Amino acid sequence: MKGIGMGLVVGAGVAAMMLCAGIPAVAQAGYKVVETWKVGGDGGWDYLAVDPVTEELYVTRGSHVMAIDTGTGKVLADITGFKGTHGVVFGTDGKTGYISDGGSNQVAVFDRATHQVTAKVDTGANPDWLLFEPFTQTVWSFNGRGKSTTVIDAKTNAVLATVALPGKPEFPTSDGKGSVFVNIEDKNVVVHLDAAKRTALAEWRIAPCESPSGQAIDVAHERIFSVCDGGVMAVTDTATGKVVATPKIGDGPDASAFEEKTGNVFSSNGESGTLTVVHEDSPSTYAVVDTVKTQASGRTMALDEKTGRVYVVAAEFGPKPAPTPENPRGWPKVVPGSFVVIVVGK
Repeated sequence: MKGIGMGLVVGAGVAAMMLCAGIPAVAQAGYKVVETWKVGGDGGWDYLAVDPVTEELYVTRGSHVMAIDTGTGKVLADITGFKGTHGVVFGTDGKTGYISDGGSNQVAVFDRATHQVTAKVDTGANPDWLLFEPFTQTVWSFNGRGKSTTVIDAKTNAVLATVALPGKPEFPTSDGKGSVFVNIEDKNVVVHLDAAKRTALAEWRIAPCESPSGQAIDVAHERIFSVCDGGVMAVTDTATGKVVATPKIGDGPDASAFEEKTGNVFSSNGESGTLTVVHEDSPSTYAVVDTVKTQASGRTMALDEKTGRVYVVAAEFGPKPAPTPENPRGWPKVVPGSFVVIVVGK
C-alpha cells in the first residue's frame, strides 16, 4: 500500500508539473489507418494542406491541384493549368488561397469558394513551399532553385521583397508574432527571418540533422521540429537556435506537423512507409509513442487540427528506368490509378 501511495503522489506531481508547463500530461497513442481513399489520377504529387475553414484537403499534383472532401474522400474540384505545383496555403480572410507553381515561377491566387484562379504573381526560380504569415498579412514563396524567398502583400498581390537565402529552402513555419523559420536542405541549417523587416536574423546549424525537409512548430514552447534524412527529427529552441533533442523517426521523411492539444509531433516517412508519432513530454524531452504503417512513398502529409486526423498520400510505382537526358535520376512512373489518401486517426 505504501508503494502505491508513493506512486500516486509522484505521478500527481509529474502531471502537475507538465500541466504547469503547458504540456499534455498523457501521451496520445493508439493511432491507426481508419480509411483509404482511392483518388486515382495520373502523375505524381508533392505537398498537401487542409483548409481550416472548409476542411477540404488540397493535394498538389504537378499540372493540377485536387480539392478533396474530407467527409467523403471524393474530389470536389480540380484546379488546372499549372506547370509544376508544390505547396498550398490559406489566407486568414477565410476566402483566399495560394498555390506555388514551380514550373512557371509564379504563385497563383485562388478563390476557395469557387476554386478559380484570380491572379498570378511572379516569384524567384522554382517556388516550392509557401507560408502565409499572419502578423504581416504576407505570403512567402520559398524558391528552390532561386535560393530565395519572395514576399507578397496579401491585400494587393504586390511583391514587397526578395530575400536571398544561403541555400535551397524547404518547409517554413511562422510563430504568428513576426518570426519566420525555414529549413535549408543543402546546408543543414534553419534560417530565422524577421517578417516585418523582411531580413534574415540568424542561421542555425541543426546537426546531426542532414537534408532537413518538413518542419512544424510549437509556438507556446518555442520549438521547431525539422525532419531529416537518417531517421532523425531535430528539435530546435527558437530563442537560442540550439538543438535540444533528436528523437528517432522513419526514413525518407518530407513533412511534419505539431498538434497543440495532444503535444504530438507527426512525421511522414516515405522510404519506411510509416507515420511516426513523437510526444512532447517536456520542451526538452521527446518520446516515440506510435509508429503507424502507411505505405511506401507516403512521404508528405497534412494534419486536420479540428479532427486530429492525419492525411498521408502515396501511390505505387513501376520499375526504375535507366537514366536519360530527360529523366537523369531515373525516376519510376506512378502506376495509373494507384494514387491514394491514407487517413490516420484514433
